[in-house]
Formats: sequence, structure tokens, C-alpha cells
Amino acid sequence: MGITKTEIFTEQQNKVALIAKAFGHPARVAILQHLFKIQKCICGDLVQEIGLAQPTISQHLKELKNLGLIKGNVEGTSVCYCINEDKWNESLQLFRDFLELQPNSNNTCK
Repeated sequence: MGITKTEIFTEQQNKVALIAKAFGHPARVAILQHLFKIQKCICGDLVQEIGLAQPTISQHLKELKNLGLIKGNVEGTSVCYCINEDKWNESLQLFRDFLELQPNSNNTCK
């Protein structure tokens, strides 16, 4: 497999791609939706809600946390996760900017 040359792309292009990666798996989408719905969660609750094994949920949580979309706080022997509102709002604006791009009116492709 080739090396991804992220340095040849703009910062915005790299950010859009990274956030899009989070939405690239339905389990991560379901986790985000659940966290929005209940405002915070413990990993065990996600196992029951999503229906995947605990290690699988943990891996998806790790991906979301590495991207900054969620935060996790240790509460006793559990980790409580929630949406990182600042990063979510930044990502929302990033996608708005990207999705509002308009095609060139002189486009001759049919």
C-alpha cells in the first residue's frame, strides 16, 4: 500500500478527510448519535446500545477521541465519554464550507 502524502494537500483538505473518516463507519456514527442523545455515556452502556463487543466499541471510541470529536473522563473505574462541543462546532463549520462549494457555471461535462 502506498504512503499517503498528506503534506501535498491543504490543511482544510486534510481536516475534512480526517473528520470524514470518523463518519466512514456506521458504528462511529451510532456512537456519536447516542452521545448527543444522552449527553454522556459509559463504555458499557454503548456496548448494550450499539450491540458490538466492548473491545470493538473501545476501538471506535479511541478513533473518535483521537480526532477530538469526543472527550473522556475517568469516573471511578469507568470512563465517561461526551461530545467535545468545541471540536464538533469547528468540524461543522469545516463541512459547511466544503459542502457549500458551487460548481463552475461554465462546466461542460455532461
